[in-house]
Amino acid sequence: MKSCGMSIGAFGLALALFMAPAIAQDGPVKLGVLTDMSSLYADNGGQGSVVAAQMAVDDFGGQVLGRSIQIVAGDHQNKADVGATIARRWLENENVEVILDVPNSAVALAVQGITRDKKKLFLATGAATSRLTGDECSPTGIHWTYDTYALSQGTTRAMSRLGASSWYFISVDYSLGAQLEADSRKVIDATGGKVIGAVKHPLNTPDFSSFLLQAQSSKADVIALADTGGDFINVVKQAGEFGITQRQKLVGLLVFIADIHSLGLQSAQGLMLSSAFYWDLNEDTRAWSKRFIAKTQKVPTMIHAGTYGAVMHYLKAVQAAGRLDGPTVAARMRAMPVNDLMTKNGRIREDGRLVRDMYLFRVKSPEQSKYKFDYYELLATIPGEEAFRPMEQGGCPLLKQP
Repeated sequence: MKSCGMSIGAFGLALALFMAPAIAQDGPVKLGVLTDMSSLYADNGGQGSVVAAQMAVDDFGGQVLGRSIQIVAGDHQNKADVGATIARRWLENENVEVILDVPNSAVALAVQGITRDKKKLFLATGAATSRLTGDECSPTGIHWTYDTYALSQGTTRAMSRLGASSWYFISVDYSLGAQLEADSRKVIDATGGKVIGAVKHPLNTPDFSSFLLQAQSSKADVIALADTGGDFINVVKQAGEFGITQRQKLVGLLVFIADIHSLGLQSAQGLMLSSAFYWDLNEDTRAWSKRFIAKTQKVPTMIHAGTYGAVMHYLKAVQAAGRLDGPTVAARMRAMPVNDLMTKNGRIREDGRLVRDMYLFRVKSPEQSKYKFDYYELLATIPGEEAFRPMEQGGCPLLKQP
């Protein structure tokens, strides 16, 4: 029997190796939500992003191209190396087709580089830095919800119109804070204002006293907060304790409704902010948000709504393309108009920027709020073409190709 050449065990192994690609092709289509599950951005993205992605899958019907759709989740811990490791494992070993969310700009830049190299899709629904559609743009990267440029345009211009002429920045010391401050400084310069000081603070710091005292002593009209999540909540609370808000205005450059909920209206009232989404904006946002609240008992943020919309648009593009190939699906996503609960007739530019309307809000006082999560007063709608950076100004290398 030894002359048969291949043992039964060897034949079985060879057959398994031969069949592996086919099995993988018939398995579920995997979408990876890479987020902050345990730290200062967990309320803004976190488990809520996983719920939003699953809602989109369920609403789509649970299948695409005859295959089931599976959501997988990972916690990047706000560390670029951790996020990069998860992204590589998903793409190289676990057949994940697209990565979503990533509410940390440093992690998002690392993930964008990996997905660019692997020709897989990255739908940045939680990251803010405008570099994702600038010098770090990608053929398979789409910046979905908001960015530092649009946020600075709305809030900074609004404060300038109200007479603010001098500014002091308190910025988180990584790529988010740097880009928020840089984009805002351009608006301040263009409107005739002046930045008279700035200070950087570590990510997830509990004590802002020294930073606030420096800002207070500057006597600037406006103290601009280029941070978000837990850092934003802490600095606003401590500014109130120092009595700073009695003489100087605080402006949040990246504010989520979950942050306002944590602060309470007594502390946050009067704050002006820009956002891509508000749950109570219209019938479509209310209908979807009520479903989200029923599942989570939490008010949805713009990251949650953006993640839902991005998953729906991705699945529609996959269905239309008839395949999962990253560059092909990315091109189809760019070719299709975006219409969902938060975007009407949006378009995805060549640099990967989804252009949609943004909104300027003022936080209500406790007396103005009439029901649960009734937190914002709409001041203005900013058309997408005005809100987002002109494509030719971003420095995206894709635009240089013939």
